[in-house]
Amino acid sequence: MLKETFGSKKPIVAMAHFPPLPGAPGYSAKKGMNHILDWVAADIEKLQAGGVDAIMFGNEGDRPYVLESNPESLTAMASAIGQLKTLLKVPFGVNYLWDPVATVALGAATGARFGREIFTGVYASDMGLWAPKCAEALRLRHNLGRDDMKLLFNINAEFAAPLDNRPIAKRAGSAVFSSLADIICVSGPMTGEPVDSADLRRVKDAVKDVPVFANTGVNIGNVRDILRVADGCVIGTHFKKAGNTWNAVDGARVKKFMDLVRRLR
Repeated sequence: MLKETFGSKKPIVAMAHFPPLPGAPGYSAKKGMNHILDWVAADIEKLQAGGVDAIMFGNEGDRPYVLESNPESLTAMASAIGQLKTLLKVPFGVNYLWDPVATVALGAATGARFGREIFTGVYASDMGLWAPKCAEALRLRHNLGRDDMKLLFNINAEFAAPLDNRPIAKRAGSAVFSSLADIICVSGPMTGEPVDSADLRRVKDAVKDVPVFANTGVNIGNVRDILRVADGCVIGTHFKKAGNTWNAVDGARVKKFMDLVRRLR
């Protein structure tokens, strides 16, 4: 399934982060959508030249984040992906922060092979009380005829703490059993911060037949150890200039990282 969906058995999924979209406080009406398209297109070019296996579009710039999509940013993101995907030579996915229903809708509309979000659990978060709509999202995927679109369940949300006191391994197993997770993602506490290696191992042991991805903080210094456990990685921050989430992609960093990954694989 990983080879078919992501192009590799141990895939490196690179983030193509959108600058602030219409509706977000940081959006620049003066620069407009052309600036956003140019920014993301340049990142795509460097990511593909560096050899990543797949690309995931995310509205990382839409701070402060919301728990339900708004029409202006969701439609802008869909329109932009529709134009940018003509540049792609690798599989792509989507992630609308932090709305699983919007993520599924966006993936179906744009033809994405996969989508990532927080689908399960209840959290106390920077955005308020957070209770994602897993059942609604999966029913939408089915009703739109996109059961083939794989869903990555991030089970320990960034910028939040779970109100569920079960161990992470139990929550992972439950996400597979009761919520039909295709892939489990394990995250650090914030974007760019490393995954707890013990958590990664516990989750992998708990869901043996379901792929487990390291979702944040993977870098050239820890990827060897990460890939000994994880079935894949999602990487955004490490591929940026100076390792800063908000910078443009650094093609040299991408190539150096992927050269190492190819040797490890």
